[in-house]
Amino acid sequence: MNQSVKISVITVCYNSEKTIEKTLESMLAQTYANYEYIIVDGASTDRTLDIVNKYREKFGERLKIISEPDDGIYDAMNKGIRNATGEIVGIINSDDYYESCALEEIVKARFNTRDVDYAIYHGKMNSWAGDNVVDVSVMVPEELDDHMGPHPSCFVTRKTYEDLGMFDTKFKYVADYDFMLKMYKSGKVKFIPVDAIVANFTLGGACSTHGAYLDLLKLRKKYGHMSGKEVFVARFKAKLAKMFENMGLKPIRLKK
Repeated sequence: MNQSVKISVITVCYNSEKTIEKTLESMLAQTYANYEYIIVDGASTDRTLDIVNKYREKFGERLKIISEPDDGIYDAMNKGIRNATGEIVGIINSDDYYESCALEEIVKARFNTRDVDYAIYHGKMNSWAGDNVVDVSVMVPEELDDHMGPHPSCFVTRKTYEDLGMFDTKFKYVADYDFMLKMYKSGKVKFIPVDAIVANFTLGGACSTHGAYLDLLKLRKKYGHMSGKEVFVARFKAKLAKMFENMGLKPIRLKK
């Protein structure tokens, strides 16, 4: 296959010794070779860096490692993007992994749309609960106002990040959702579907937390999906529910 398109792949990690090896192996298994792999580590205190360093020889010059404190996952992602030199940038977290055909499928799509500067290529993603696939999801740009698509299966042209902006670190949990909404609503970015499963996502983690829900409410207010009053009521209910949960009690249902 023509190797003229360089891809940058970023993995952000912190104390990921239990999961990152699978992510690393999925990059080594890629059928497309012209890529750089950027690990952005938040100064892990476990064996994460030891595991990554074992792979230096296997990746050779394609591997870049940055390890230093950061201001959260999206600050780390932005750091990775600023260090990327590829025409296209993918982001895969340290508890997720790519299919071996992932980069090849994205490059095939890029060859057909090489004249497009601002583009997001979005493939399909398996969601795993234990050993079982419980969902296969895909980005539907027209439905972004209602829900986020699978970010791990999205690849963005570097020019999009450089000219239109990266992740807003005011959002601690949903800056990827905010980014996709901004790009779609800008009218400048072409969303290009890729009819292949390219990524695998492990259910759970920060996106399922109470803090993530509050962050989502902030985002919905920003884009006019909810009024200030609706957000206030939702935050109040969430606070009560969290309080009951911390007390080990079942939350009551508030009457409208």
